[in-house]
Amino acid sequence: MHKLPSIDFTNKKNLKPSSTSWLATALEATRALEEYGCFIAEFDKVTPELNDAVFHGLEDLFDIPIETKVLNKSTKPFENVLAYNKLVAELEEMVTRMVFETYGVEKYLDAHRKMVTYLCRGMKYRPPVENETNMGFVPHTDKDFITVLHQNGVNGLEVKARDGEWFSVELVPSSYIVMSGDAAMAWSNERLYSPFHRVTMNGKESRYSIAQFSFLEGIIETPKEFVDEEHPLLYKPFDHLKYLDFYNKEENRRLECAIRTYCGVNV
Repeated sequence: MHKLPSIDFTNKKNLKPSSTSWLATALEATRALEEYGCFIAEFDKVTPELNDAVFHGLEDLFDIPIETKVLNKSTKPFENVLAYNKLVAELEEMVTRMVFETYGVEKYLDAHRKMVTYLCRGMKYRPPVENETNMGFVPHTDKDFITVLHQNGVNGLEVKARDGEWFSVELVPSSYIVMSGDAAMAWSNERLYSPFHRVTMNGKESRYSIAQFSFLEGIIETPKEFVDEEHPLLYKPFDHLKYLDFYNKEENRRLECAIRTYCGVNV
């Protein structure tokens, strides 16, 4: 039976770079991304008040009729969402730094950070009605580098382990999912795992989630440190945003592993 590791990002001792606690946390996070492609992060930078404001805003957004949304003429500022995005970006930056340092490729970190851009997406999954499938979101991998996912109190996320077994992820309001995407898998020469995941709805409440995706505006290339006789190069350098364009074509959405088809060495 699989269970995601839970890693503490609230203890300041764990977050002091180069300290023994930092190195241990970095190793734990990297190993979790290798084994499961994700882990649960305990992270308290987002206050309960800000968290509630963001999710109440998300509920209000989905209550607006589509014909009103398409007008896109709201002048109401998004202070809560922007504040949330900045805090969650801190978590993503920490995890990315930990991964780079664990692998001994931190000399590439500054160049990586200069290319990072974020996409924040809110999602609603309603409970199934009678005779309707309980599949809220079909199995897929994320196409970004690192995803930070947060949800309201309704669970439903399921992750596919490397052995093919699906398992449920139980979250509490103060926890987040940190997940490696296709770009991280290719960058690391498949040291990191980009897991299939889905949403299954079984209860009577709607599930709201907010995901922050990190993309790179430029070329992603596997560092030479990941390549040797036992680990031959698996991916050619690729433009991350062009990979998104490739995947967004209807015929490519059904590929088992779009990133391998797009830039795999032996394809």
